[in-house]
Amino acid sequence: MAGTKALLTLENFINGKFVPCSSYIDSYDPSTGEVYCRVPDSGNEEIEAAVEAARAAFPGWSARSPQERSQVLHRLADLLEKSLEDLAQAESRDQGKTITLARTMDIPRSVQNFRFFASSILHHTSECTHMDHEGCLHYTLRAPVGIAGLISPWNLPLYLLTWKVAPAIAAGNTVIAKPSELTSVTAWMMCKLLETAGVPPGVVNIVFGTGPKVGEALVSHPEVPLISFTGSQPTAERIAQLSAPHCKKLSLELGGKNPAIIFEDANLEECIPTTVRSSFANQVRSYIKKARAEGARILCGEGVDTLSLPPKNQAGYFMLPTVITDIKDESCCMKEEIFGPVTCVVPFDSEEEVIQRANSVKYGLAATVWSSNVGRVHRVAKKLQSGLVWSNCWLIRELNLPFGGMKSSGIGREGAKDSYEFFTEVKTITIKH
Repeated sequence: MAGTKALLTLENFINGKFVPCSSYIDSYDPSTGEVYCRVPDSGNEEIEAAVEAARAAFPGWSARSPQERSQVLHRLADLLEKSLEDLAQAESRDQGKTITLARTMDIPRSVQNFRFFASSILHHTSECTHMDHEGCLHYTLRAPVGIAGLISPWNLPLYLLTWKVAPAIAAGNTVIAKPSELTSVTAWMMCKLLETAGVPPGVVNIVFGTGPKVGEALVSHPEVPLISFTGSQPTAERIAQLSAPHCKKLSLELGGKNPAIIFEDANLEECIPTTVRSSFANQVRSYIKKARAEGARILCGEGVDTLSLPPKNQAGYFMLPTVITDIKDESCCMKEEIFGPVTCVVPFDSEEEVIQRANSVKYGLAATVWSSNVGRVHRVAKKLQSGLVWSNCWLIRELNLPFGGMKSSGIGREGAKDSYEFFTEVKTITIKH
């Protein structure tokens, strides 16, 4: 524990109440390297309590009309928006991102997630067909699955937690969510708003702790038929193993190694600032050492420039934005996801070459293509093995459309239609008349 400073102590949120835990994990302020928060170290006992609460709440919540559930989501969005500054300050301190980014992207998008799914749940349609020669009418119905297990990552804490919670409860499910133990504070803050928003006890349960302990208890529980996970490939493999005996529905949004392809006719005034933001938006020194050992050149950043910090921040988790060039495609820096302000810059000669090189990595989450040639943009976007391709822009999202990756970047898609289908089960009904 750090000195005599009062530490923020989080509690699990189960059945509409905050519940203390018998043991806790230290959470660090990344700007100082000091412990500032205690996070519950939950396990089987807490998951059993959450399952009991979610099971009891499911019949009543799933019986509500989409319109009634939509109203609750809208009220929660309004409450989050009123708390935007407090949530942004907390997200910045807990995760380490800039307050500006938390204030302008993370928290507003969390609000938007609830508003978007509050609206989209009202506009889904079912299928119907008539067989005259048999005198039969066929139609489909969709019903909520039950208890949804939701596991969200550390890099976009409230943003991605709400991206899962909102469609799950909009569709009539109850949820048990496990945020990252590294960044749990804004999830805990959201729990304080649920009762005021009209979310019944047991509909949303938040259980904090580590993946190997509480995460495995959640994933392996036989009464949790559905798991939505965003995180690393090794963890996803473990989730698949634990889920297989129960044939659970899985949505796995995993890593990416997203190429930014800049052709000679790109508008550099737009391209360069956007590419810099996309390359350096996250907050890894071993990769830089490996790159240098492989013969790569470090143009700026770690090992080249000096980082000057105030005394109180010298133990914090800071590193300089780093640019690497003269690097081989086989290097780990070109193949693996680096969660840090590191980018590799390499030249290419043709469309065919750059497509082949971009597709040579095991991931396929997203890519950007910069060119003023519309035909080229369409050709390259079609051939890239990526679930999303942005051209002459970055990170502009239409939430109605699918989000997700190819290859080792995951299984399934998220978005209005895709999330609704994932969080529901479809049945076909035939009536002879």
